[in-house]
Amino acid sequence: MSSRFDGKIALITGSSRGIGKALALTLARQGATLVINYKKNEEAARQTVAEIEALGAGASSVQADIEEPAQIDRLFEQVLHRHGRLDIFVSNAAASSFKSILDLKPHNLDRSFNLNVRAFVLGAQRAVALMRDGGRIAVISSYGSIRAYPTYSNLGSAKAAIEAWVRYMAVEFAPYGINVNAVNGGIIETESSAFFYNVAGMPPLSKVLPKVPAARMGTAQEIADAVAFLLGPESSYITGQTLIVDGGLSVVAPPFFDDATPPLALPRRNAEEPSASRV
Repeated sequence: MSSRFDGKIALITGSSRGIGKALALTLARQGATLVINYKKNEEAARQTVAEIEALGAGASSVQADIEEPAQIDRLFEQVLHRHGRLDIFVSNAAASSFKSILDLKPHNLDRSFNLNVRAFVLGAQRAVALMRDGGRIAVISSYGSIRAYPTYSNLGSAKAAIEAWVRYMAVEFAPYGINVNAVNGGIIETESSAFFYNVAGMPPLSKVLPKVPAARMGTAQEIADAVAFLLGPESSYITGQTLIVDGGLSVVAPPFFDDATPPLALPRRNAEEPSASRV
């Protein structure tokens, strides 16, 4: 194992699967001790802990629904009880309702805000109290924070709020030796994106991916690697920033190169399959 995170205690919310799990394994390979948070799937959390332990790192799991402030308190109390401190906090858990704006109900707005924004802010407050010798805080955002597309208004606006909170936290937490950053992911191959692209009426990936300059989905590991960089010693002078990891998606706009004809058309790559080869 690498030693970049030797001796570090890391808590990642929603880390029994997807990006959170990929990040947990990445930090474990580099020496960190992990606290795996999950909402319901105890078996998935147990499997993640087992995989981390197989790497020779330490890990434990805590069930907590971070939509509930009392359970956030309990999550951090468990961290304090088990480890006495915290070095890394990553707010990864997210969920929302995918509907057009006119179809959103008050409970849709409340639940999306509570799980994505409030949980991040309350979690960061509690993390700072345990980071007695400085630390790192990171949060997972998405390109819906800066671009508009079907059914994503509720979650995208929450992600935009998260990125604003990152900037404010970076300033206020700097005197404590704590850096705060975000990673903004594009179209990433996870269970969440599979669910999103199955929403009724959503354009298929075969039409979407050719618009991405990289012409493919990103991987959970690519997001995990970007987050790990922001958590590591190399990023000590980076704070209050949002690192975009989207294969160039956020820099293109209509008229798209994919829709152009010769002599302006770019060479086509196969982007029909979500698992198109990396370049």
